[in-house]
Amino acid sequence: MKAQDSSPAYRFLEIPSSTLAYGLGGINITAIEDDINSIDQNPGLLGPEIDMQLGVNYMRYVGDSNFAGVKFGHSAGEHGAWAAGIQYFGYGTIRGADVNGILTGDFSPKDMVFNAMYAHDITDRWRGGINLKFIYSSYDAYSAMAVATDLGVNYYNPESNLSFSAVIANLGGQVKRFQDSYDRLPVDLRIGVSKSFGSIPITWSVTAWNLTKWHLPFYDNGDGTDSSEPTVKDSFSSNLFRHLIFAADFVPSEKFHIGLGYNYKTRTDMATYKRSFLSGFSVCAGLNVRNFGVGVALSQPHTGATTIMLNLSTKLYEF
Repeated sequence: MKAQDSSPAYRFLEIPSSTLAYGLGGINITAIEDDINSIDQNPGLLGPEIDMQLGVNYMRYVGDSNFAGVKFGHSAGEHGAWAAGIQYFGYGTIRGADVNGILTGDFSPKDMVFNAMYAHDITDRWRGGINLKFIYSSYDAYSAMAVATDLGVNYYNPESNLSFSAVIANLGGQVKRFQDSYDRLPVDLRIGVSKSFGSIPITWSVTAWNLTKWHLPFYDNGDGTDSSEPTVKDSFSSNLFRHLIFAADFVPSEKFHIGLGYNYKTRTDMATYKRSFLSGFSVCAGLNVRNFGVGVALSQPHTGATTIMLNLSTKLYEF
């Protein structure tokens, strides 16, 4: 039995550009916020309230990886909206060599995603959206292209602050291969719910993802001693929790929020005996001042990997 996630390529498509989503566990499709950056994982969250908004994002990821992007959204009548954006994934500089080990010079691998999104109100509480993505990858002398689609719906009841969403992500495939092999996209079904209770301004979220397959085994590497052997974990409980992400978002006012998320799959994917206690946890905070919004998110999936993400958004019509 393989313990690795024997999954397709293009895993960078699962990395959010929203500090809110990243801080709430890395995947969140139900958080309601009038911010152009918060729509990247569910086109059903796009609406006319995100009118004339410009958003930029930056992420310092593992190693020398740096990710950045920009989005713009505009209303389309009273019940619709469209958005467009570009996301860049850079992985630093790598020393190149041929099959004989002869150095061929340095190169900088990168991926780019171009987005075009549209959403429309189905009823006063249901909204549906579609996100078309063109994906370009360049690794040394090799390049590939792919086309993908995200389909999402959201139900939101502002009176009870109940949000429910379902998303089918990354439907599509390669239109140009690196070489002879075909790389699959990480098609995924995701379902999420968010709800606050009583007068406490905390919104609780549960997101289920990787729902296209049940078994997600992983290796537990023990305590690092010579007598400790890696063991495969594939129990009902481990599979269940590797599908779930838990989060809480404290929103005392419209101008400020702070969120905390826990992703068990992230923690177990980094399951070495030296992993950080904080592995699997992430935190975010956001502040709105006048017509600007600023967000920051932090995560430490491993003792040697602390990641930080920044968001900035503004409403252009207020200038």
